Amino acid sequence: MSSLASAESQRVAALRYSGDAAQAQSRLLGVLNGMERVRIVRVEAAYIHAEFRSALLGFVDDVEFLFDPPGAIQMRSASRLGYSDFGVNRERVAAIRARFAAMTEANS
Repeated sequence: MSSLASAESQRVAALRYSGDAAQAQSRLLGVLNGMERVRIVRVEAAYIHAEFRSALLGFVDDVEFLFDPPGAIQMRSASRLGYSDFGVNRERVAAIRARFAAMTEANS
C-alpha cells in the first residue's frame, strides 16, 4: 500500500504535518523507534526506510517515508513475500498515523 498508489484499494492518505520537515522527521523516528520489531535501515534528509519483522515467523515488511514539503509525508508499506498480508500493513500504517498525530499534538 502507498499514499501514491493509483488503485484505491492500495492507497492510504499521506501523513500531514505543519512546520519544519526536520522536526516532523524527528517525531516520526520517535514513533518508529517506539514500535516493536522495527529496524531503521536508512535515514536521509527527506527519506526514512524501516523494516518490521512479524512476531511469529519473522517475515519482513518494508515501510518507507518520503518527506514531500510542504506538509506531507508520502508512505509505502509492503510485505516482501506474498500478496496477502491479512491487513497487517494497513493496521501498521494506521498505528503509525495515530502515534504521529498524538506526538504532534503533545508537541504543540
